[in-house]
Amino acid sequence: MNQLLQRISIDPEICGGKPCVKGTRIWVSLILDLLADGMTEAQLLSEYPQLAHEDVLAAIAYGAEASRERFVPVSAAE
Repeated sequence: MNQLLQRISIDPEICGGKPCVKGTRIWVSLILDLLADGMTEAQLLSEYPQLAHEDVLAAIAYGAEASRERFVPVSAAE
């Protein structure tokens, strides 16, 4: 997973310091939002041709790491 996370950069001078795919201004959160909304990886890569499969995996890996640091409140299962 470390190799994947190396594809993500956080630079206060780029996108206000939001995590982005290195060499782009594409936010990790945008990739995760689009995937969560049902966009397929193929559609995502078509829409953003500067991304590679590994970039999508890196965004998912970053999201997994971030979720270990903070909990997001969700409704309890009934």
